[in-house]
Amino acid sequence: MADTTPESEIGSIECFQNYTAPEVFIQGLAGLVNQQDVESMIRAQKQMLQRFEKTNEMLINCNALSAGRLQMAQAEFKKHSQLLMEMKKDLENIFKRTRALKSKLSTQYPQAFQVCENKSALVEEDDEETKEATKEEEEAKMKAKEKPLKRNSSSTDSDDNGTSDNNVSSPESDSP
Repeated sequence: MADTTPESEIGSIECFQNYTAPEVFIQGLAGLVNQQDVESMIRAQKQMLQRFEKTNEMLINCNALSAGRLQMAQAEFKKHSQLLMEMKKDLENIFKRTRALKSKLSTQYPQAFQVCENKSALVEEDDEETKEATKEEEEAKMKAKEKPLKRNSSSTDSDDNGTSDNNVSSPESDSP
């Protein structure tokens, strides 16, 4: 049996005399924790650290590539913007010259200019009518395509004998 004499207790207290109270408490807790669990947590943390370092390196590389491509895209964008501005100036100059020529022709040859304006107005009207007709035809075609789809879904219904009822006519056969 273990002796619980005051002398044996003094010997066990003497071993903790060099430590402070928090250190004694921590050492007591350390004895309660399973060392294998602690080691597995440390290993898991190291693995996560390695993954994070790799991910960080990949993100740094991606960031560097993106920065390089951004610089190239900005340079191209700047060139294209300048080109568009030059084209705009050129077009404004062309329209200005065209207006000047038109006014000059209208003063020199008023009758011929009036005839040309009438013809161009007719051509513009024809173009508008053609565009409207084309648009109406396309809408009609789209509607015609939608109708057979709706009819075909109902045409696959079977009667009591198991035969399908295909008496629905196509839009082409509906026309006179």
